[in-house]
Amino acid sequence: MSREYAESRIREALRLSRGNATKARQQVIAWSYEDPRLLMALAQPHLTGIVAHAVNRVVEHPEGAIIDEEIPATPRTLDMAPDTFGKEILKALSGAGTAIFGHESGSPALSGRRKKASQSHIDALKKLAGRTPPADKK
Repeated sequence: MSREYAESRIREALRLSRGNATKARQQVIAWSYEDPRLLMALAQPHLTGIVAHAVNRVVEHPEGAIIDEEIPATPRTLDMAPDTFGKEILKALSGAGTAIFGHESGSPALSGRRKKASQSHIDALKKLAGRTPPADKK
């Protein structure tokens, strides 16, 4: 019965909001503050997870969910000195020393001159392509 009740209230909110899902959500939330039956119908399928989360918060921080030391009294400001501000962002945008997609091992991408391929590598590629180089006669 509770699931049907929640669905009927959601349909009513959708009708009142003329199909606007965002406004319907806001309406259902507002109704759930005044209607404990609706709140229970909405929360019941998720109650185990909600309770597990609440218990874990208390187990991890017995004094309270948020420790006073975690919230600074005054926020720290960023270093916005003219000679350093934005240089890291510009360096990342230019691509200098940034990782290449698929190679994000933490090491910068190889840049600069490539190593010259060895003659044996060139010969192997030509052989694969069907052009075999002349064999050395001994």
